[in-house]
Amino acid sequence: MKLSKEEFLSLSCIEHETLGAWIEQEWLIQGGSSDEPSFTDIDIARARLIRELSVDLGVNMEGVGIILNLVDQLHGVRRTLMELRKAVRMTPEGFG
Repeated sequence: MKLSKEEFLSLSCIEHETLGAWIEQEWLIQGGSSDEPSFTDIDIARARLIRELSVDLGVNMEGVGIILNLVDQLHGVRRTLMELRKAVRMTPEGFG
């Protein structure tokens, strides 16, 4: 589901300035055009994670960046493992 910038800000409970800073840090990537940016449910979840890390847990900006990088790597590994599992299932028995 595509959300407007205002919908995103409301649902993620962050301010315009905060969103700008997170986009500048490349913690969030907006879709759509610069005139009409759009966001997704995944962006909301990521914004809530960033907010929890920085506000609720007091993690500094460098730490948030490191954590987000590790989360992204973890998701990449999971995606690769799912693809590998699918490929193994499609392989005829006895192959290899």
